[in-house]
Amino acid sequence: MKSRLRIIFWLISLCMLGINGFQGYWLYTTYQLNAAQFARTAHEALLTVVQRQQLAAVQTLLQPAATGSPYGRVALPIQQLDTADRRQLQQLWQAGSQRPASTAAARRHDDSVAQAFLQVLLRRAAAPTLNLSQLASAYQAELRQRQAETAFLFDTVATAADQRARWTAAPAGYPVRTPAVALPNLPGVAVRASFRPPVPYALRRMGGLLAGSVGLLVLTTACFGVMLSTILRQKKLSEIREDFINNMTHELKTPIATVSAAVEALQHFGAMQNPQRAEAYLAISQQELARLSGLVEHVLHMAVAEREPLRLTPETVHPADLVAELVQQHQLTSAKPVRFDVDVAATAVHCDRLHLRNVISNLIDNAIKYSREQVTIRIQGQPESSGWRLSVADDGIGIPTDYQPAVFDRFFRVPTGNLHTVKGFGLGLYYVRQVVERHGGRLQLHSEQGRGSTFSLWLP
Repeated sequence: MKSRLRIIFWLISLCMLGINGFQGYWLYTTYQLNAAQFARTAHEALLTVVQRQQLAAVQTLLQPAATGSPYGRVALPIQQLDTADRRQLQQLWQAGSQRPASTAAARRHDDSVAQAFLQVLLRRAAAPTLNLSQLASAYQAELRQRQAETAFLFDTVATAADQRARWTAAPAGYPVRTPAVALPNLPGVAVRASFRPPVPYALRRMGGLLAGSVGLLVLTTACFGVMLSTILRQKKLSEIREDFINNMTHELKTPIATVSAAVEALQHFGAMQNPQRAEAYLAISQQELARLSGLVEHVLHMAVAEREPLRLTPETVHPADLVAELVQQHQLTSAKPVRFDVDVAATAVHCDRLHLRNVISNLIDNAIKYSREQVTIRIQGQPESSGWRLSVADDGIGIPTDYQPAVFDRFFRVPTGNLHTVKGFGLGLYYVRQVVERHGGRLQLHSEQGRGSTFSLWLP
């Protein structure tokens, strides 16, 4: 059974590890995709902003024509261009006249020619300046429009072939960088943006997926936890049931064996010819049969109590008198030396007299059973502000910590294997708990193995 439970536990653990691993890998992959999408969005936004500034610069070069023509004219006279610029513009003009036959190809050709023309024009006609503050404001607005607004840093880089070594590393804390975007009016200079890890951006885009994944993982983990808890609880119940059957078998076999031996002596060993011996055997048989009947009645009573709640008959009870009566009774019937230390205040409690007497008797009986050759039992009772408290402490063998939460369960006894040195079915403390809770009270246990136990009950 233990090996099977161990296998089930490891299988469940591996299954949970696999589910969490795959779910984590999927979320990490989704985050990487969103981070790549953020980098593309940031690059596209930077290209858009630079192009807009480029168009704004071109518009400043074009002024309305004096004749009212809607097309305007170039404000810079062509004579200000040097021979190299004129030759480059002439080549661009000739390239523009040689259009491909395909419409899409022609459109791409026209765009590239126009872009090159504007770059030559801006380099020669516009003032070589760069307003990073204005560019940053426009870039921030573009990011906000694309729902990717976050903190960033601008830096410029040299793009000339002989200045590639001047490219700098990413600033600390800003590992995400866009590709450099060339500035048309500043030859050999480009601008790029650096960002912090795009966690907020990714979380906004992954909000639903992340919430669903976390909910699914929590639900799956809870289901596996409930299943494992149920298996362990069933294992515990199985052990309790097996221990109860062993105890029941042992308890029932003892009186049956005693009665059988007495009857056999009467039949085969001439005990009938000796009236005194016959009477002794019959008395033993009667006593053992009464004990057997009491055991059966006790089990039946607990079965009925499980189906129907205890019926209480509250009355005014003086606990000091009950304790004194029970102490005297146990001193007479105990099979081992018992010393009582009693300190119970003379007060009245409104409760069921019979059930309270049985509760105190059960606690004293357990203190005597689970002790060594002799035992000292301390009984204290005193009123409190809102109720009355009674404690029964002993210096016996104590209860292991692992078993303390279960001592009040029905049929539970601390496992002792096949040894049955203490009589009982594990119903006494269960009955005590039922009575105390039925009165609206509380029951507490403090025990140290080898140093004794203290049972404390409080009644309102």
